[in-house]
Amino acid sequence: MTTFSKETYIQRRQTLKQKLGSGLVLIFGHNQAPANYPANAYTFRQDSSFLYYFGHSQEGLVGVIDIDNDIECLIGDDIDIEDIIWTGFVPSIHDLAAEVGVGHSAPTSQLQQLVDKARQAGREIMFLPPCRHDVMIQIGDLMGIHPLQVRQAASVRLIKAVVDMRAVKSDEEIAEIERAMAIGYDMHTAVMRAVRPGVTEKQLAGLMEGIVASRGSKVSFLSIVTMHGEIFHGDPSLRPLEAGRLLLCDAGAETVGNYCSDNTRVTPVSGLFTQKQRDIYSIVEACHDLVIQRAHPGLKWMDMHLDVCRLMTDRLKDLGLMRGNTDDAVSAGAHAMFLQHGLGHMMGMDVHDMEGLGQVYVGFDDEVRPSSQFGTDCLRCGRRIQPGWVLTDEPGIYFIPALIDKWKAEGLHREFINYERLDTYRDFGGIRLEDDILITTDGCRVLGQDVIPYHIDDVEEFINQ
Repeated sequence: MTTFSKETYIQRRQTLKQKLGSGLVLIFGHNQAPANYPANAYTFRQDSSFLYYFGHSQEGLVGVIDIDNDIECLIGDDIDIEDIIWTGFVPSIHDLAAEVGVGHSAPTSQLQQLVDKARQAGREIMFLPPCRHDVMIQIGDLMGIHPLQVRQAASVRLIKAVVDMRAVKSDEEIAEIERAMAIGYDMHTAVMRAVRPGVTEKQLAGLMEGIVASRGSKVSFLSIVTMHGEIFHGDPSLRPLEAGRLLLCDAGAETVGNYCSDNTRVTPVSGLFTQKQRDIYSIVEACHDLVIQRAHPGLKWMDMHLDVCRLMTDRLKDLGLMRGNTDDAVSAGAHAMFLQHGLGHMMGMDVHDMEGLGQVYVGFDDEVRPSSQFGTDCLRCGRRIQPGWVLTDEPGIYFIPALIDKWKAEGLHREFINYERLDTYRDFGGIRLEDDILITTDGCRVLGQDVIPYHIDDVEEFINQ
């Protein structure tokens, strides 16, 4: 069963053909991925671009779009009686093709013949960079190139066309993301209410995953649940929560239609923020809200990121952690002692939407190129934002002891960083606040009917009810 109507997929493929004009397009789906032996596989997840154009979440499929001859074909093998015994009935490839308005179908054995014929005719054969090595091998065999050269051989023309289309979310896609947001709200608020000394990070992660599984969905990425908020990808451990610490929870849901949510909240384990925690949290809160106030079509996301960095620097100066001229400090990259990642990323069917197609094509263009400066080089999007884009708004402040020691030993940015005062924050951890915003025709709006509490007083009131 597909997420959207047949007409949606027909229109998407038609638009892609119009954008490209000519050539043979191959959109590869995923295969089953064994966890530790072939019959024990990870939960299947279809390739997002295959889902976007061909709709079906079934392994072993390839979508073919022959633009020059205006022929579309779904490639795959029908299951046999032994498969049916174990997995139940699955529609034929012919029937799957018809469900999304594709007029032709063929077994996998015919794919090589189709590719060879196109190559002999000197036609352009386009495919997207695969993320899985089995598909790299499959494409390498088809095209006669080494599997490790497959990603580099992917069609930039096709990548750019797909990025242009998938970046702008339709109303039905936004509705699907809103469904993910509703699940995410329940996940995060359940954790916030369950936080107390003695509960383990693993218990809280399991609580969220149970909520997602009960909706027929899954987490949109491995949940980050940790008292060490300064570790960006802090996996939940069996460590019991400690009074006086902060718990950072960065997690999201993926709907059965494969659209995602992504939120981050920070909760005081003891139920109340200390003054020191309030001071840092309020800066992140102000940076988060600045984005909601200012984001609008035509704004360079790079400029929004740097505006946040300047506000953060001003406020850190008020605490005595930074000093000097704010513009000079941000230009020099001194703020990256505290914020080492970018402001946010696109989101949709992939929680980092389309990142596998190449971030330089997703978040940048001829006008705005990626930065090479530490911290800003992790910004995943810098170009002018457009109506219909969904982006995360996720500023943070982190106190990383190893980074403090490194910069201090090297004497970096002493004119901007007060290392003596910074040393008193070594055991602080980190704070990040993250929401998902839709760029509208005149501004933006936070997605989700209910916003997970994040203002300081609201958080304390919510968890102590």
